[in-house]
Amino acid sequence: MNAPIPNAALQPVMAADLAALPLIEKWISFASVSRDSNLPLIDWTRAQLEAQGVQCEVIHDETGKKANLWATIPAANGETKIGGLVLSGHTDVVPVDGQPWNTDPFVAQVIGDKLYGRGVTDMKAFSATALMMVPELIKRKLKHPLHFAFSYDEEIGCIGVRTMIAWTVDQGYKPAGCIVGEPTGMQVVIAHKGKHGYRTSVRGFEAHSSLTPQGVNAVEIACRFVANLRAMHERLAKEGPFDPVFDVPHTTIHTGVIAGGTALNIIPRDCEIAWEIRHHHLNSPVTLFNEAKEFADAMIPAMQAVAADTGITHTQTSVLPGFSTDADSDIARLCFKCADVDPSTGAGKVSFGTEAALFHQVGVPTIVCGPGHIAQAHQPNEWVTLEQLAWCERFMRRLGDEICVN
Repeated sequence: MNAPIPNAALQPVMAADLAALPLIEKWISFASVSRDSNLPLIDWTRAQLEAQGVQCEVIHDETGKKANLWATIPAANGETKIGGLVLSGHTDVVPVDGQPWNTDPFVAQVIGDKLYGRGVTDMKAFSATALMMVPELIKRKLKHPLHFAFSYDEEIGCIGVRTMIAWTVDQGYKPAGCIVGEPTGMQVVIAHKGKHGYRTSVRGFEAHSSLTPQGVNAVEIACRFVANLRAMHERLAKEGPFDPVFDVPHTTIHTGVIAGGTALNIIPRDCEIAWEIRHHHLNSPVTLFNEAKEFADAMIPAMQAVAADTGITHTQTSVLPGFSTDADSDIARLCFKCADVDPSTGAGKVSFGTEAALFHQVGVPTIVCGPGHIAQAHQPNEWVTLEQLAWCERFMRRLGDEICVN
């Protein structure tokens, strides 16, 4: 998704122009890959905020090795829980293993007009830029409270934010809006698709490969199932329904992993498929799953005619709801103004999922808006342009003008 050019185009940007760059560099230096602890980053950020008098709450996972950070700057009248905004970002990043990086992924480096490093786009630059504003926001005083929500394990299923949101609800926090800083090219995104993930397991019957009629080949049956998923996807791509505002205007079905078999001369007994449905509001993921299951069920009688204990089972592995915020809502209009984007052309919808859906689910109107583009996320040599970072800084300063007393 390419963002529109801002109404007031930025001048060429140099690294020295970016006030948030030292904080971005610090955040990138923490190798907070999802499989590892994020506590060093959380502890450092908490210390920085508490040194400025900001109230912080660390919400650990059940192992104590990972944590969310919820931090609040109170309003000028002392209010901490009712109204105001949440600035939300995840602290974890995807692995770099096996990727051909030209630089150290955990040392942010400016080369030309780009900043390189794991997480510069997805999505540490936004969070660090938000933190840059803390001294100014405290000095100028806030009309309403402002919260920072930094989560763990977003990259493996938006896990940490769920416990953080539940904690805020239990504590009585009722923010008026939320901005999630995932990479949108600083376009104001008002909706994204939902995602249902599944694991389909095929149980066949082993036999010597010279006696194929006596076995049930789990891999071949799995491949038939995958081919049907692809046919369903192609139908959706051709026939819709379509929502043209989305970067991919139709619902998609994707197979990510298939694994089965033990040796060439053994008819494979087991095969597993990991697949997903990314749906917009015009499709029901349940209806599409049932269609796929019906195809699988139709293969079972022939399998069991050879061996009774064969079959196909399905497990739902993940659910991330979609979300949609009114383009004329207070939070959307605020973001259009701060991003300097025309509401008639600048509202976007994206296919990738974010934590926005979970804030939205508990009644917090939410927008996704952050520097960089999803095409650079998860890639070797992940980068963001200095212009995007400057645009994000300008967004934050304009936000400060809107939410501060003076």
